[in-house]
Amino acid sequence: MATATANSTGVATGKRKPVFKKVDELKPGTSGHTLTVTVVSSKTVKVASKANGRSSSVLMARPTNPSRIAECLVGDETGTIVFTARNDQVDMMKPGTTVILRNAKIDMFKGTMRLAVDKWGRVEVTEPANFEVKEDNNLSLVEYELVNVEN
Repeated sequence: MATATANSTGVATGKRKPVFKKVDELKPGTSGHTLTVTVVSSKTVKVASKANGRSSSVLMARPTNPSRIAECLVGDETGTIVFTARNDQVDMMKPGTTVILRNAKIDMFKGTMRLAVDKWGRVEVTEPANFEVKEDNNLSLVEYELVNVEN
């Protein structure tokens, strides 16, 4: 594994150190966040099947496993936010576990922020954090509205 890469001018540059953010610094529509958070709670969400009753594997070339989704309340000493865990991520999100979310993004769901890590990101279990989660500042309870401004 290389520790340096060459840019377009041929000069070697080192890997960038991750910049860890706090939960209260998250804004709608942003991505590329790296956070250390503790899981407060986790609730499995039932995935709705197709409305017409046909399986999705008929339309796709390869059959797919039903996806597992859990909504987990995660936070740090500045606040909390709902994290949408998918498939293998669900097993890692046990209450009391401290995780590092790399390349996380903010998805908007019904006007509220949700934190998610897609295939380009990573969820890693780490040693227990030494902070107390501030549960009274839940960023997922703030409702946002898109407003078009005309010039």
